[in-house]
Amino acid sequence: MAGGAIATVGGQEGFKHLIDPNRKWYNNRRLIALNGWIVLLVITSSTNGYDGSMMNGLQSLPQWTKYFGNPTGGTLGLLNAIQNIGSLAAYPFAPYVSDGLGRRMAILLGAVIMCIATALQTASQSVGMFIGARFLIGFGLTFAANAAPMLVTEISYPSYRAPLTSTYNGLWYSGAIVAAWTTFGTFKIPSTWAWRIPSVLQALPSVAQIILIWFCPESPRWLINKGRDVQALKTLAYYHADGDENDALVQYEFNEIKSAIDFDKNIASNVGWLALFKTPGNRKRMNIIIAIAFFSQWSANGIVSYYLNKILDLLGITDTTMKLLINGILTIWNLIWALLAAFTCDKFGRRPLFLWSTGGMLLFFSCETICFAVFQEKQIDAAAHATIAFIFLYYAAYDIAFSPLIVSYTVEILPYPLRAKGLTVFNFTISLALIFNQYVNPIALDAITWKYFIVYVGWIALEFVFLWFFLVETKNRTLEETAALFDGEQAEAHIEAGVARAFGDDKQSASDEKIENTETVPSFHR
Repeated sequence: MAGGAIATVGGQEGFKHLIDPNRKWYNNRRLIALNGWIVLLVITSSTNGYDGSMMNGLQSLPQWTKYFGNPTGGTLGLLNAIQNIGSLAAYPFAPYVSDGLGRRMAILLGAVIMCIATALQTASQSVGMFIGARFLIGFGLTFAANAAPMLVTEISYPSYRAPLTSTYNGLWYSGAIVAAWTTFGTFKIPSTWAWRIPSVLQALPSVAQIILIWFCPESPRWLINKGRDVQALKTLAYYHADGDENDALVQYEFNEIKSAIDFDKNIASNVGWLALFKTPGNRKRMNIIIAIAFFSQWSANGIVSYYLNKILDLLGITDTTMKLLINGILTIWNLIWALLAAFTCDKFGRRPLFLWSTGGMLLFFSCETICFAVFQEKQIDAAAHATIAFIFLYYAAYDIAFSPLIVSYTVEILPYPLRAKGLTVFNFTISLALIFNQYVNPIALDAITWKYFIVYVGWIALEFVFLWFFLVETKNRTLEETAALFDGEQAEAHIEAGVARAFGDDKQSASDEKIENTETVPSFHR
């Protein structure tokens, strides 16, 4: 990318010298408190993961399948897809709640709705009631899932922002682990409580958020956007500099945020839904965001994530205990790989992780397809065992990018005024992809079994090609610097000038001149 001091210094180098090397997450009480609040936020993802794994587990419980009339085909697809249909209904409202009422209030609203929904799900007396409750779970989850990752990335200490935000989506598996082992622990209960207990436990993260969200800090970016600069400065100072409002890092962050928001409002016109596609930079953002949203669900993971029970049946594994054990161990395996990738994303970079992930998926899923085909055609037990092994290897590859990075990458490349709307488009795209998968996968598996896997082999290969040519590296930059990558020299110069004014930098006049001589929205050069 050409031009701009921020780009020239390599992102994080622009503020890295301002960070106190002695202030670590484990030895500073205010950073410990801040990260404690972030834990409260990231459990939103755990709630989502709990739901997906719970549904996988419930399909293995005779008590659940018998109570709801042994659902198959379209009915089973609807039971899995209805949560995402509920999400679709909430998407038009979620960004307005996040931007209008604030990140915290959006999370609170979502948590309240989810508590009501899980109560209905636990008390379900018919398949219709169960489906209605799951619709409401998806509706409430959308508000929390829209606001929580944005608040994580907007309040994190700069040097921990990327790993913590990447941890958000990686913790999907923490909820999945709890659900998988809960269903394993209750499947011997000879009553409907075998599935009602896992249902009621789904509400626990939301209950914690309802009680504690009032004490969590609000986003400084949201506060500045609402004209509450004093409160924003106090929040940054309290958590990032032990209350010192004149700290160089705090002043850098505060003025960089103000300059970026001012640029987006007054120069780039980054407001409204149409702005998502109005400029070359925003169109490039949305092309990448929509693509990785589809890729995250259409990389064959949807087959195992929601229909592991059916896959194991096709592999000749019908014992309920063994099915639940495989499901439980797989979720632990996934969490380990997702967290390892989250905490190394600034070391390796986003682009290498995405490419390694997609290349690994292509290799291991191709091997999985071959082994699955051999078992289906020749009934060789060793082929079934190899298929299970390649499922684990495939997920290790998937987890190094598509578990931790898809949300963190999305929120970091979006400028503040478009962050909530852009994340809504991302989540909307995922829901569309999931609804398709959840309806099509069980029908296709019934119809053509292993041959259906070949479709995904070809699709993953296309994903690799797209990511090779279009994914932009963003490691070691602040949110404002990362967003400026897509908006060209004028955005960089405007932010640089704002920071320079704060520090009385003698480069200010040069930066101002640069703004005047730069096109409004120059094309992006990789």
